[in-house]
Amino acid sequence: MLYKQQNVKLGYIVMKAIIWTDYGPPDVLQLKDIEKPTPKDNEILIKIRATSVTAGDCEMRAMKVGLLYRFFMRLFIGLRKPKRITILGMELAGEIEKVGKEVESFKEGDQIFAATDFSNVGTYAEYISLPVESKGGVVAIKPTNISFEEAAVVPVGGLEALHFIGNGNVKNGQKVLINGAGGSIGTFAVQLAKYFGAEVTGVDGTEKLEMLRSIGIDHVIDYTQEDFTDRDERYDVIFDVVGKRAFSDFKKSLKKKGLLLFANPKLLHKPRGRFSPIKVKAGTSSPTEKDLLFLKELIEAGKLRSIIDKIYPLEEAVEAHRYVETGQKKGHVVITVK
Repeated sequence: MLYKQQNVKLGYIVMKAIIWTDYGPPDVLQLKDIEKPTPKDNEILIKIRATSVTAGDCEMRAMKVGLLYRFFMRLFIGLRKPKRITILGMELAGEIEKVGKEVESFKEGDQIFAATDFSNVGTYAEYISLPVESKGGVVAIKPTNISFEEAAVVPVGGLEALHFIGNGNVKNGQKVLINGAGGSIGTFAVQLAKYFGAEVTGVDGTEKLEMLRSIGIDHVIDYTQEDFTDRDERYDVIFDVVGKRAFSDFKKSLKKKGLLLFANPKLLHKPRGRFSPIKVKAGTSSPTEKDLLFLKELIEAGKLRSIIDKIYPLEEAVEAHRYVETGQKKGHVVITVK
């Protein structure tokens, strides 16, 4: 829906968006009317139908990240309050309303799903303009057999999971443990590890175990009842999504030449000893259209699906953030944009 408002320059068309006004609790998010973007020659204007709330969105909003990372984030976003980035959200599904004159790969009316790069964050809104080619973002035609809500949660969690589980990191016949298997990245990681032929064990809370069984996981461990490192089981690959345990904890549960993957690396994950036989891979992905199209193919073949816990309208973004911060979400939390 389009709106006109007196405090916007005369003649400008405005849109609804959730504005990030300060660093702090969910209440710093406010629904406001702002100017609707106009796409540049190399951009597409997208009418957003759905986006998501991830744990990363909540950490960014509250600036609850490591001290060094926090310093650089504040330098980029704004020292005292958000200035360079004022709308959160890094993934979406929607329809292309307008294309820039240099864009040839998409047309008006195309249904797409996308991940933004860090400089183009801003999917908690009715519209967004995105460059078709950017360093950290990617856009593709959405899978035909799923809804906008299901498509919106694939680009961030799915691409992160593929970055770690794919590229030969997980092979047929291996034993894989995923710590934090029930979240945005973990649910896709479980399914991808199974697709690549692994025997998969997932660690998460009691309320998520049944959901994990429903997506084909082989074994589950309830971290509220036992510590997986106390078991005698050894794994070829451990993928840690949570980021709250030390390197030494995982080392006890890895085979001698195992692979340790960290989606949210911290200083405590630095290996001790220069000659450890354990391989470590950490950091964020650099998504490509090829990777997103691979996920699309798996979805359309029925081999990968989105797990959605709750859906909130744009107007209830604050409540969506509050729920995600409980740590109890199963898979994904979606925001719909009417």
